[in-house]
Amino acid sequence: MLIRLRELNYFSFWLLFSMGLFSCMKTEQRPNIIYILADDLGYGELGVYGQEIIETPHIDALARKGIRFTQHYSGSPVCAPSRSVLMTGLHSGHTHIRGNDEWEDRGDVWSYEAMFNNPFLEGQRPLLDTIVTVAEILKEKGYQTGAVGKWGLGAPKTEGVPNKQGFDFFYGYNCQRQAHTYYPMHLWKNEEREFLNNRMVPPHADLADDAQPDDSTSYNDFTLNNYAPELIHNEAMSFIERNIGGPFFLYYASPIPHLPLQAPRNWVDYYRNKLGAEDPYTGKNYYPNLTPRATYAAMISTLDEQVGEIVKKLKDLGLYENTLIIFTSDNGPTYTGGADTRYFKSSRPFKAERGWSKGYLYEGGIRVPMIASWPSRIEPGIVSDHLSVFYDVMPTLCEITGHPLPAQTDGISFLPVLINKNQVKKHKYLYWEFPAYNGQQAVRMGKWKGIRRDIFDNNLDIELFDLDKDKQEQNNLAAKFPDVIGKIETIMQLEHTPATLDRFKIAQLGDY
Repeated sequence: MLIRLRELNYFSFWLLFSMGLFSCMKTEQRPNIIYILADDLGYGELGVYGQEIIETPHIDALARKGIRFTQHYSGSPVCAPSRSVLMTGLHSGHTHIRGNDEWEDRGDVWSYEAMFNNPFLEGQRPLLDTIVTVAEILKEKGYQTGAVGKWGLGAPKTEGVPNKQGFDFFYGYNCQRQAHTYYPMHLWKNEEREFLNNRMVPPHADLADDAQPDDSTSYNDFTLNNYAPELIHNEAMSFIERNIGGPFFLYYASPIPHLPLQAPRNWVDYYRNKLGAEDPYTGKNYYPNLTPRATYAAMISTLDEQVGEIVKKLKDLGLYENTLIIFTSDNGPTYTGGADTRYFKSSRPFKAERGWSKGYLYEGGIRVPMIASWPSRIEPGIVSDHLSVFYDVMPTLCEITGHPLPAQTDGISFLPVLINKNQVKKHKYLYWEFPAYNGQQAVRMGKWKGIRRDIFDNNLDIELFDLDKDKQEQNNLAAKFPDVIGKIETIMQLEHTPATLDRFKIAQLGDY
């Protein structure tokens, strides 16, 4: 049928109008996004992942009403590089920050007093301003972007601070070392310090020489006035309230349950009654604590309570149905400083002790919980064994918001899994490298896990484990499957690129 010119113009007008209306509707329906990153929370420390002692009812409810992933991995086994992978969408063989770098050539960076007097001594080596971050991508799509909690990707006065990496608002610790106390003398609000009502008690301080370890008053120096996780949480709630018109992206990088052991009194008392008597922690790695097990559990329940308050706030503001909440952890649990992660079976079914958890590329160090809730899109009660990793977050949020996928990313969107559709594109393998703890590389390829360790001792042998049969990686099958070892070795050669920072170079892999 022929359409006359006048009719065509009329038709074109309504077509363009409808397309514009549809575009506006799509804009209005873009979800708010809250990404909650726990710090050193183990795979087995939530009720829905098998925890039997620590109570996490709010996070468990988030899983029951959404989707729980059983094969999700962090970007690295320690803080800063894991966050770099998350922010950049690049795995640890490509991302700029590949390890914790305290940037010690600036001066006495480990002195709490020196850092207070000269804030430029705070913080870690910065991300470059040429690197595209998740926050910058979402800003391009009209999102208000906020970060609260622990940053660790750029010292004050550098190009790496959150406000120069795509975040409209930041509140919390710029520096990982500063976060070794939950009662700091200041936190950062955007690029200015906010001073708190806490006196100077340097991180890693010990009991007084004449203190009695069983006397509760001996620990008074380690419970002060302004508790940073509470202040951080309050700022997160305010950010949500300020951006009720949406869309917003909130990166909630909680410092909990990273050491030291410091928690609100009500939760500590609750777990003291539940767990009974225990020996105090009087070690020298972090602050001493009278009831270390009760306090550790209290920290995780505090975080759980905060998650519940976020959900309630979203419901009260009418935002809950169209808010995507992702909850996960930056790496596996620690094994020091009074955190009795063996007692809590914090990495179950994986190993949680030294050499197998935080700092190591075994499953206990990088397999982490991930829960996603988005009531208007995600069906409740799904458990997924989809293989995913931190560098998948950027492409996932790109697909959700309609942003073109940056060429830089190593990830694959898992949006189809979230909305219960067929996930066509999947990883053939995952890759990690870590230029610390004596040098490590790892590859996950189907059921196979290949690990190189002690690279700095010139060891390039690869251990091989069948994760379907050997979750604790105890039976090295390298000699039986040389063809699999050959494939993993090829992947390790392909995915490693020389680090741009000397601190992260691995000479044994050809970096000079």
